[in-house]
Amino acid sequence: MSSVQPTQSRVQLALNVDDLDAAIDFYGALFDTTPAKVRAGYANFAVTDPPLKLVLIAGDGDGGTLNHLGVEVGTTTQVTAATRRLAGAGLETTSSEHVTCCYAVQDKTWVTDPDGAAWEVYTVLADSVVEGEPTVQSR
Repeated sequence: MSSVQPTQSRVQLALNVDDLDAAIDFYGALFDTTPAKVRAGYANFAVTDPPLKLVLIAGDGDGGTLNHLGVEVGTTTQVTAATRRLAGAGLETTSSEHVTCCYAVQDKTWVTDPDGAAWEVYTVLADSVVEGEPTVQSR
């Protein structure tokens, strides 16, 4: 398993899609890049400009809807610091270490915004050939 970490933090946008191939083609053209990872029902783009981790998830919700949001950081130390900062602000967090999600091993913390949108702050520790935990839609 190889380590895949961003050089800087970037926002993650995870979208539900009806047709993964069509979505890959569209977002590849929109951001002028190719996917960093493609698996059955899943793809992600590590967009450099603007700094964005775009995740496409097929079969988990209505196409064109938000699955979840996130902030990808470079280290577990940054995830821990975010967890402390969010908890210190009175927000309820749920943390996981070495969880397999989105075909990667991650350390992460989850928080929900006032309108119910799920946000994760996470770091990728290693690539994985398995999907792992269910996506946020089922939480």
